[in-house]
Amino acid sequence: MNEQETIDGCLAGDPLSQRAMVEAYGDLVLSVALNVIGNRQDAEDVCQETFLQVFRRLARYDRARSFKTWLLTIAYRRSLDMLRKKRRFKAFSERARFEPAVAGRGGNPHPAAPEPLPSALLKKLSPRERAALTLWANEGLTAKDISAVLACSASTARVFLFNARRKIKALLENAHVLQNG
Repeated sequence: MNEQETIDGCLAGDPLSQRAMVEAYGDLVLSVALNVIGNRQDAEDVCQETFLQVFRRLARYDRARSFKTWLLTIAYRRSLDMLRKKRRFKAFSERARFEPAVAGRGGNPHPAAPEPLPSALLKKLSPRERAALTLWANEGLTAKDISAVLACSASTARVFLFNARRKIKALLENAHVLQNG
Protein backbone atom coordinates (compact mmCIF):
# COMPACT_ATOMS: atom_id res chain seq x y z
CA MET A 1 0.00 0.00 0.00
CA ASN A 2 1.53 3.33 -1.03
CA GLU A 3 1.30 6.61 0.87
CA GLN A 4 -1.68 7.99 -1.06
CA GLU A 5 -3.64 4.73 -0.71
CA THR A 6 -2.92 4.76 3.01
CA ILE A 7 -4.15 8.36 3.29
CA ASP A 8 -7.31 7.49 1.32
CA GLY A 9 -7.92 4.49 3.59
CA CYS A 10 -7.47 6.62 6.71
CA LEU A 11 -9.90 9.18 5.34
CA ALA A 12 -12.40 6.35 4.83
CA GLY A 13 -11.88 5.27 8.45
CA ASP A 14 -10.12 2.00 7.62
CA PRO A 15 -8.31 0.77 10.76
CA LEU A 16 -5.80 -1.22 8.67
CA SER A 17 -4.78 1.96 6.86
CA GLN A 18 -4.43 3.78 10.17
CA ARG A 19 -2.25 0.97 11.51
CA ALA A 20 -0.17 1.06 8.30
CA MET A 21 0.37 4.81 8.72
CA VAL A 22 1.45 4.44 12.34
CA GLU A 23 3.79 1.56 11.42
CA ALA A 24 5.26 3.52 8.52
CA TYR A 25 5.86 6.79 10.39
CA GLY A 26 5.68 5.93 14.10
CA ASP A 27 9.42 5.54 14.62
CA LEU A 28 10.12 8.79 12.78
CA VAL A 29 7.59 10.74 14.86
CA LEU A 30 8.89 9.17 18.07
CA SER A 31 12.46 10.04 17.09
CA VAL A 32 11.60 13.70 16.49
CA ALA A 33 9.64 13.95 19.74
CA LEU A 34 12.36 12.20 21.73
CA ASN A 35 15.06 14.47 20.34
CA VAL A 36 13.05 17.61 21.12
CA ILE A 37 11.79 16.56 24.56
CA GLY A 38 14.54 14.25 25.78
CA ASN A 39 12.19 11.97 27.74
CA ARG A 40 10.93 8.70 26.24
CA GLN A 41 7.62 8.55 28.12
CA ASP A 42 6.69 12.11 27.16
CA ALA A 43 7.85 11.45 23.59
CA GLU A 44 5.54 8.42 23.39
CA ASP A 45 2.65 10.60 24.60
CA VAL A 46 3.51 13.18 21.94
CA CYS A 47 3.63 10.42 19.33
CA GLN A 48 0.11 9.28 20.24
CA GLU A 49 -1.19 12.85 20.29
CA THR A 50 0.42 13.50 16.91
CA PHE A 51 -1.32 10.58 15.24
CA LEU A 52 -4.64 11.46 16.86
CA GLN A 53 -4.32 14.97 15.45
CA VAL A 54 -3.25 13.62 12.06
CA PHE A 55 -6.29 11.36 11.84
CA ARG A 56 -8.64 14.18 12.93
CA ARG A 57 -7.18 16.68 10.45
CA LEU A 58 -6.23 14.43 7.56
CA ALA A 59 -9.06 15.82 5.43
CA ARG A 60 -7.34 19.22 5.61
CA TYR A 61 -3.99 17.86 4.40
CA ASP A 62 -2.90 19.50 1.14
CA ARG A 63 -1.75 16.66 -1.11
CA ALA A 64 0.41 19.07 -3.09
CA ARG A 65 2.73 19.20 -0.06
CA SER A 66 4.91 16.45 1.35
CA PHE A 67 2.97 14.26 3.79
CA LYS A 68 6.13 13.50 5.75
CA THR A 69 6.84 17.22 6.25
CA TRP A 70 3.22 17.85 7.30
CA LEU A 71 3.38 14.98 9.79
CA LEU A 72 6.74 16.09 11.21
CA THR A 73 5.45 19.64 11.60
CA ILE A 74 2.61 18.34 13.75
CA ALA A 75 5.03 16.18 15.78
CA TYR A 76 7.40 19.09 16.32
CA ARG A 77 4.62 21.45 17.43
CA ARG A 78 3.17 18.82 19.77
CA SER A 79 6.65 18.36 21.24
CA LEU A 80 6.97 22.08 21.89
CA ASP A 81 3.51 22.04 23.48
CA MET A 82 4.67 19.26 25.80
CA LEU A 83 7.77 21.26 26.80
CA ARG A 84 5.61 24.32 27.56
CA LYS A 85 3.18 22.21 29.59
CA LYS A 86 6.03 20.71 31.61
CA ARG A 87 7.50 24.16 32.30
CA ARG A 88 4.12 25.49 33.45
CA PHE A 89 3.59 22.47 35.68
CA LYS A 90 7.06 22.80 37.17
CA ALA A 91 6.52 26.50 37.90
CA PHE A 92 3.12 25.74 39.44
CA SER A 93 4.44 22.91 41.59
CA GLU A 94 7.29 25.09 42.85
CA ARG A 95 4.83 27.84 43.84
CA ALA A 96 2.41 25.36 45.39
CA ARG A 97 4.97 23.51 47.49
CA PHE A 98 3.83 23.32 51.12
CA GLU A 99 6.16 20.79 52.67
CA PRO A 100 9.21 21.95 54.63
CA ALA A 101 12.64 21.82 53.04
CA VAL A 102 14.04 18.31 52.91
CA ALA A 103 17.57 17.71 54.15
CA GLY A 104 19.94 17.55 51.23
CA ARG A 105 17.33 19.04 48.93
CA GLY A 106 19.97 20.81 46.88
CA GLY A 107 21.54 17.51 45.91
CA ASN A 108 19.99 14.30 44.81
CA PRO A 109 20.62 11.64 47.48
CA HIS A 110 20.51 8.92 44.82
CA PRO A 111 22.15 10.41 41.75
CA ALA A 112 21.31 8.70 38.52
CA ALA A 113 23.96 7.16 36.33
CA PRO A 114 25.65 9.67 34.07
CA GLU A 115 23.84 10.25 30.81
CA PRO A 116 25.35 9.09 27.55
CA LEU A 117 27.40 11.85 25.99
CA PRO A 118 25.22 12.42 22.90
CA SER A 119 22.07 12.82 24.99
CA ALA A 120 23.82 15.17 27.39
CA LEU A 121 25.12 17.21 24.45
CA LEU A 122 21.72 17.42 22.77
CA LYS A 123 20.17 18.73 25.98
CA LYS A 124 22.52 21.72 25.79
CA LEU A 125 20.81 22.83 22.56
CA SER A 126 17.54 24.73 22.27
CA PRO A 127 14.52 22.65 21.14
CA ARG A 128 14.67 24.21 17.67
CA GLU A 129 18.38 23.53 17.35
CA ARG A 130 17.88 19.91 18.51
CA ALA A 131 15.03 19.42 16.07
CA ALA A 132 16.94 20.95 13.15
CA LEU A 133 20.07 18.93 13.89
CA THR A 134 18.28 15.61 14.31
CA LEU A 135 16.07 16.12 11.25
CA TRP A 136 19.19 16.90 9.22
CA ALA A 137 21.45 14.18 10.68
CA ASN A 138 18.97 11.35 11.26
CA GLU A 139 16.41 11.93 8.52
CA GLY A 140 18.52 13.64 5.87
CA LEU A 141 16.10 16.54 5.51
CA THR A 142 17.24 19.67 3.69
CA ALA A 143 17.12 23.16 5.17
CA LYS A 144 13.98 23.79 3.10
CA ASP A 145 12.24 20.72 4.56
CA ILE A 146 13.41 21.57 8.07
CA SER A 147 12.09 25.10 7.62
CA ALA A 148 8.67 23.69 6.79
CA VAL A 149 8.69 21.58 9.96
CA LEU A 150 9.94 24.40 12.19
CA ALA A 151 7.71 27.03 10.53
CA CYS A 152 10.61 29.34 9.67
CA SER A 153 12.54 30.37 6.58
CA ALA A 154 15.16 28.09 5.04
CA SER A 155 17.89 30.55 6.04
CA THR A 156 16.69 30.47 9.65
CA ALA A 157 16.76 26.65 9.56
CA ARG A 158 20.35 26.86 8.31
CA VAL A 159 21.16 29.19 11.23
CA PHE A 160 19.67 26.65 13.68
CA LEU A 161 21.81 23.92 12.08
CA PHE A 162 24.93 26.08 12.15
CA ASN A 163 24.43 27.06 15.79
CA ALA A 164 23.70 23.48 16.84
CA ARG A 165 26.83 22.15 15.15
CA ARG A 166 28.93 25.01 16.55
CA LYS A 167 27.67 24.37 20.10
CA ILE A 168 28.22 20.61 19.84
CA LYS A 169 31.74 21.17 18.53
CA ALA A 170 32.55 23.58 21.37
CA LEU A 171 31.13 21.19 23.97
CA LEU A 172 33.11 18.27 22.54
CA GLU A 173 36.30 20.32 22.45
CA ASN A 174 35.72 21.46 26.04
CA ALA A 175 35.10 17.87 27.18
CA HIS A 176 38.28 16.76 25.39
CA VAL A 177 40.31 19.51 27.09
CA LEU A 178 38.89 18.57 30.50
CA GLN A 179 39.65 14.86 29.97
CA ASN A 180 43.19 15.51 28.82
CA GLY A 181 43.66 18.57 31.07
